[in-house]
Amino acid sequence: MKLQTERPERKAYTSDLTDEQYALIKPLLPLVLPWGRPRTHTYREIVNGAFYLVKTGCQWRNLPHDLPPWGTVEYYVSIWKRNGLWQRIHDALVTFSRIEAGRDPDPSAGILDSQSVKTTEAAPSKATAEKRGIRSKPSVMIRASR
Repeated sequence: MKLQTERPERKAYTSDLTDEQYALIKPLLPLVLPWGRPRTHTYREIVNGAFYLVKTGCQWRNLPHDLPPWGTVEYYVSIWKRNGLWQRIHDALVTFSRIEAGRDPDPSAGILDSQSVKTTEAAPSKATAEKRGIRSKPSVMIRASR
């Protein structure tokens, strides 16, 4: 099989890396070694396949046929996740997008939203309350007209 070129002969998806973005992450990607099985897909297309999956939310096996096979994309995603490469790619692209938007590369503030509802162990669950015939108080009081 012939190795795909850096720019494939296919219509680009909205999830594909731009040339600038790929130039930014290319130094982070592993070197292609001259020995071993010849490569049939570029790292760029593998990353594009992973980004397509994340953006569309499709299943692995439903990746389009003009991207690398799902098994190839899944293999590299799992390896790169384990060795921390995905985090480095994420950090590089976030920094790039912040600079492109005219913002400081490092966020100066963060928001932590920990909205939670506290309950007590004494209150029965709704299903248990219904079994016992316990009715909850209505949350909205309606005033009856005279």
